Amino acid sequence: MKTLAWIFAFPVLISVLGRAQSAPPVSASPDSGAEQRMFFPRDMFWGWGQLDLAPPHNEIDPNLCAGNAGQYGGVNAPCSMFARYMLSGMLEVRPFGRGELRRFMVFGAPSFLFGKTIPQTLYTWSPDAIGVEHSWGVGILIAKGFEFRVTQHFLFDRLGARDTNLGVADLGNNGPWGRYMTVGVRKSFGTRRW
Repeated sequence: MKTLAWIFAFPVLISVLGRAQSAPPVSASPDSGAEQRMFFPRDMFWGWGQLDLAPPHNEIDPNLCAGNAGQYGGVNAPCSMFARYMLSGMLEVRPFGRGELRRFMVFGAPSFLFGKTIPQTLYTWSPDAIGVEHSWGVGILIAKGFEFRVTQHFLFDRLGARDTNLGVADLGNNGPWGRYMTVGVRKSFGTRRW
C-alpha cells in the first residue's frame, strides 16, 4: 500500500515542482499539441469524488458481516459493518503529453466506507471507519473513444478497531467480489461542456 502511494505521490510532486519553476506563456493554447510538455502536462489529472449517504433500512452492505448479525448480540453485536456513508472517487493520471505515450494512463478508484449499523437491529448515524475497497490499473487509448484497460481489484482493507475477527457473523475480508483482475475495453462518448 505504501509503494502504491509513492507511485501516485512522486508524479504529483514532480509536476508541482515543474509547474513552479516555469510558468507557461499567457498566449499558449492548452489544445496545441506542439506546445504540450513531454512529461507531466498541465491536464494530466482527471477524476471525480463522491459522497453517498444511505438512509436507514438501506445500508451499504460490503459483505463483511452476515445479514443476520443482530442475532449474535442484538444492538451490542460485535459485527456491525454495514455502512451509512461512502466516500468514493476515481483518479486518472496521464503523465505523458506528446508522442505515442500520451495514450498511456494509470488510474485508481478507492471507496471508503463508514458507519455502524446492523440490519433490523441497530440504526445509527455513526461515522465509524469500516474500511476501504480499492482498485487500480493501467490503460491505453486505442482510438475513437476506445480504451484497453487492465484492472487489479484488491481485498477489502479494514480500518481501526474493526481490523480483527468480529465473531460468528464475521464473513472475512473478501468484500462484495473478493480479489480479482480484469482485462477489458471501455468506450467513451460525448463531450463535457465544462
